[in-house]
Amino acid sequence: MYRLFHILCLLAACLLLAVSCKRTDAERARILKIYNWGDYIDEEVLMEFRDWYKEQTGESIRIIYQVFDINEVMLTKIERGHEDYDLVCPSEYIIERMLKNDLLLPIDRNFGNTPDYTKNIAPYIREELDKLSQPGMSTNDYAVAYMWGTAGILYNEEFVTAEEASTWDCLWNPYYKGRILMKDSYRDAYGTAIIYAHTKELEEGTVTVEQLINDNSPEAIALAEKYLKELKPNIAGWEADFGKEMMTKGKAWLNLTWSGDAVWAIEEAEAVGVELGYEVPVEGSNIWYDGWVIPKYARNVKAASYFINYMCRPDIALRNMDTIGYVSAVASPEILEAKIDPELDTWSDLSYFFGPEADSVQVDPVQYPDYSVVKRCAMIRDFGDRTELVLEMWSRVKGDNLNISILILIFAVFGLLFFWIVYQRVQKYKQKQKHRRRRKKLKRGL
Repeated sequence: MYRLFHILCLLAACLLLAVSCKRTDAERARILKIYNWGDYIDEEVLMEFRDWYKEQTGESIRIIYQVFDINEVMLTKIERGHEDYDLVCPSEYIIERMLKNDLLLPIDRNFGNTPDYTKNIAPYIREELDKLSQPGMSTNDYAVAYMWGTAGILYNEEFVTAEEASTWDCLWNPYYKGRILMKDSYRDAYGTAIIYAHTKELEEGTVTVEQLINDNSPEAIALAEKYLKELKPNIAGWEADFGKEMMTKGKAWLNLTWSGDAVWAIEEAEAVGVELGYEVPVEGSNIWYDGWVIPKYARNVKAASYFINYMCRPDIALRNMDTIGYVSAVASPEILEAKIDPELDTWSDLSYFFGPEADSVQVDPVQYPDYSVVKRCAMIRDFGDRTELVLEMWSRVKGDNLNISILILIFAVFGLLFFWIVYQRVQKYKQKQKHRRRRKKLKRGL
């Protein structure tokens, strides 16, 4: 009887657990967990997705939205399986790594009666991302591009000319020492150093930018370290996000940054009377792509797939672009029409992106680089097992990021603090001695 009671209790517990799991699964199916870069979406667009999703599917959805500022932080959470995000937005090299490590689920493009807006993605970008495909796995089945752009130089036109900013040499120029900010991005820094180190070879056409920035041999890593250490004395700071604000306030003259941040900074600076410009150096640079993917441990693939589709609607893409300053991968006629500005005195060849009808259009060249710029740039691939070696090099370059003047300042502060402490102790000692003498005099009087 005692054994039977225990068996019944065990069965009851299992039944309760099963019911609880079913209830949890049902609740989770009404939640969409998104992990995205900070300041990388129009918040109203995000909130409006719930209503749109219900219109399309008849189902209610609740959104849990979190942000990250480093690709590797996001990837670590996915690799450990501790988070069941339904949707994340990594950069191209992380997408490649996630494909290699079987960390992604295919996007479900069964949208019922809803149009497949993912077809609006520019063929140019689909072809670029297709380079990341693995055996038996096409990137475009697992990722849809969101935003893209270039890495270049944001500069203050009062102190730097466009010609000076059009070459990476300006970063190594001692004249700008203490006036330069660099993105705290080992890949951008590595690519920049390698390109600059081979300026002559690039001019002669004996090597390509794509070959250089994806060369992670020990010799290439050592060369990048040499050039970055030579550059370091000129750097006022390594920044993840504050560089654009420093530039708008005129506190720095040069900033190696991304085109989307440059767009934001140029507009903000203009409002306060600071003139900023942006150039992609003539030697070449990297073009980057961020895209939506569904992690292996996602629990709401349907809602995640619908969200990706929603992001590819031209009107939604435009709203996101206007909010964050970056450029959508959507290449529909509506986007081109909205971005043409007859007041611009520059004409760009965007046929590679929008098609042959866009071979000469007046569009902001910071957002949409001319075809001639694109041809001298390339995508940085995943470094694979060599990533650790490059990170170790980057750590050696940055060190504690203290130059001599900062060290002197720190020692001076500690010196003053030391003397202050000694002074305070001496004063206390003198005060005690004074009290002792006073007590002795009182005793004698008694």
